[in-house]
Order: sequence, then C-alpha cells, then structure tokens
Amino acid sequence: MSNEPSASGTVRVRLRNPDRTVEAPAPCTVGELLDGLDLLPHTVLVIHEAQLLTADRLLLPATEVEVRPVISGGADGAPRCAVCRAPAVHEEPRHRAAWCSTHLADHVHNQIRKAIDRPPDRPTGERMFHYGQRLLVAVSGGKDSLALWDALLAMGYDVDGLYVGLGIGGYSSRSQRVCEAFATARGLTLHVVDLAERYGYSTPSGSDATGRSTCGVCGLSKRYVFDQVAVEQDYDVLLTGHNLDDEAATLLGNVLRWNEGFLARQRPVLAARAVNQRRKCKPMFRLSERESAAYCVVRGIDYVVEECPLVDGNTGHELKAALDLLEAASPGLKAQFVFGFLERVADRFVDQDDAGVQRELRACASCAMPTTTDTCAFCRQREAILAVLPLATSGVRT
Repeated sequence: MSNEPSASGTVRVRLRNPDRTVEAPAPCTVGELLDGLDLLPHTVLVIHEAQLLTADRLLLPATEVEVRPVISGGADGAPRCAVCRAPAVHEEPRHRAAWCSTHLADHVHNQIRKAIDRPPDRPTGERMFHYGQRLLVAVSGGKDSLALWDALLAMGYDVDGLYVGLGIGGYSSRSQRVCEAFATARGLTLHVVDLAERYGYSTPSGSDATGRSTCGVCGLSKRYVFDQVAVEQDYDVLLTGHNLDDEAATLLGNVLRWNEGFLARQRPVLAARAVNQRRKCKPMFRLSERESAAYCVVRGIDYVVEECPLVDGNTGHELKAALDLLEAASPGLKAQFVFGFLERVADRFVDQDDAGVQRELRACASCAMPTTTDTCAFCRQREAILAVLPLATSGVRT
C-alpha cells in the first residue's frame, strides 16, 4: 500500500490482480465501497492494517484498504462459478468473477435491477420505473436491446418493443426478421415503423439528399420515432439498450470536445420535460457489450451479429477501441469512468444556450413534438430531404 496520504474525502483502495490503486468517496461502509466498485462481496476480502473488515464497517476519509480477490480457478485452472462453484461459462475481469449459465443470467438481471432501483444522479429512493407502468423498449435486432427486453420480461415487467426500419438493404431486413421472430415466439407486442413508408426517406437516401453522415440522419430519425411512438401509443417510459461500452465511448468523446450540452444529457434517466415527451431510461448502462452477448447466448436469443454496413468512419468505434486497450490493462476502468462522472460530476453540466440560460422546450410548429426552437431538428431534416427526393410512396404521411 502506498504511504502517500489519500485525497480528502476519499478512501484509497488497493486492488489486486492486476495491482492498482483507486480512490473512492468517503465516508462509506465496506459494503457501499464494494457496491461502488461493482465487486461481489463473497469474491473478495477487505483488509485494513492486517485486519479483515466486515460489510458494515465504516471507512472514514484518508483510510487505506486492500481489496483482495479470493476466488481461484482450482488445480486445473478452470474457472468456477462465483455462486455455485460449477464450471463457469463466462468470466468478467472487472468483477473478478465467473459464472455458470444460470448464474450469469442472474448476474445480468441483478445489474439491471441495481440500475433500475438505484440510478445515479437521481434522488435517493427514486427508481427508473415501476411495476404497473407501460414500458416500450427500442429494439434493433442487436444483442443489447433484445437482452434488455428478455431480462425485463423475466423480471416481471410489462414491456413492448419498437423496431424502426431504416431501409439499409439486407441488414435492415435481417434485423426486422430477428425482432419479429423474438416477439412472435414469446407472444409479445412489437411496433414496426418503416422510415420510408411513414416519413418518405430511408437512412441512405436521406444522407445522399442532405450530405449529412448516415449515422447523423439515422440517429436523429430513430430518436424522433422512438419519442413519437411512445407518445402515440401512450407508454409511460421509453427504454434503450445503451450499454457500459456505449456510455464510456460517448462520455470520452464529449469530454474530449467539452460538449457541455451533450454532457448535461448523458444520464441513465432523462425526465420528461414537456407534454409530448416520455421519461427515457438506459437500464443496461452497468453491463458491458460482452456481458450482453454472453447473456443472449446462454438464453438462446438469436441476434444480429453483423455491424451496420454504413457505420464505417463512426468515431464511436475508435473511442471504444481506445477504451478497450485501457480496460485490458486496468479492468474496471470504463465503469469507474462512467460511474464516477454520474456520481460526482454530471450535475455540474446544464443544457443551456450561449447566454447561459437553460434551454426550455416548446411544441414544434410542424409536428407538436418537443423542441428548443420553433421547428424541431427532425422536421427541418425531413423538409430538406424531401425537397430533394421524390416521395418514397404515395402513402407517406405529411
């Protein structure tokens, strides 16, 4: 343990395998410390001055502790489930633990439960959503959104799905089939909105018409459709499958650019601020992409493995690759980065205009959806696209 004094208001924590030191907010109990570090209590020992500490022990500022993993792989080196000691199917260095198929699913459910029941930067006792509310999850056919839908159903929530067809050739067709098959096999409600049929353009044609990146056209279009369908169908909460890797990469990009408006909105819970708006939540933000994919495999969920063919050049992938290198050297770094921002820094950022005034929402003059300007960004984008393109079908809504 380093002899340097820890920062005021923090506990210095030495983590082992790999050996490194981090700071955690204090005062806190040992149980709260492990919870904040996302460690399973039964997989580690907490030691202070050669003495073992129990979960209820209070740690004061400037205390130094060692967190030592105790789960070994046995004589043959094969990992064992941290819960039942059966042969493990999945390991997570960040958690210093491994799980069998059954307890991997439980682990994912527990992480989602923790996200729902104790969202950071929200008042104590406030949950993302409650049983009895109507939930709508945006699904793409990928691992994260389908894992979220499956997990919430297993946890007893009333949740339907929404798929947006973006018109990206065979990729979109395959994605829609996967979502429809998932819903049909379970007797679920899946809303399907085809971008070209409803709004007159696809992601590729919209990009060609405006010169904007396909990711820019896609992101704005999906967000709008998510919001509009949630309002039209009278859902209480809109859910997305953004995972820990997504949040870490987005946060890094926004910090590098010091984009304060985006930093103000990078939260697992965004409250509804206007009539035609619904609360938005990200219950997967505590789970990595690897955990989502492993969950889908053990639960028998078919998902689209291929990346979108139009994603080349997306800086989010570059940021994820950089964070992966850091995570490999220091497991848990992504979680510390995201959770630390949410718990310590997020409330310092406010979505405001150049004059420092918080942006207020009003109804769009064209569609009545919330916007900070007279006409929302989606309607402006659609107008620009349709000024160049002929209407995709005679049945396009105006």
